[in-house]
Amino acid sequence: MLNTLINFAKSEDGAVTVDWVVLTAAIVGFGLAVILLLRPKVQSKTVAIGSVIDGVSIGSTF
Repeated sequence: MLNTLINFAKSEDGAVTVDWVVLTAAIVGFGLAVILLLRPKVQSKTVAIGSVIDGVSIGSTF
């Protein structure tokens, strides 16, 4: 019984899966943080671009 418990403690099966779960969660977290930080600036730029596009007139004759 003691040998079984020692072998279980030394076993590294599944450790790679845990590493990938942690790394994936970190990447998703960083991605969300970047989106939250950049959103106000991108939104203000799109409003500015939209107002410039609204001011452009296109002629209908050739």
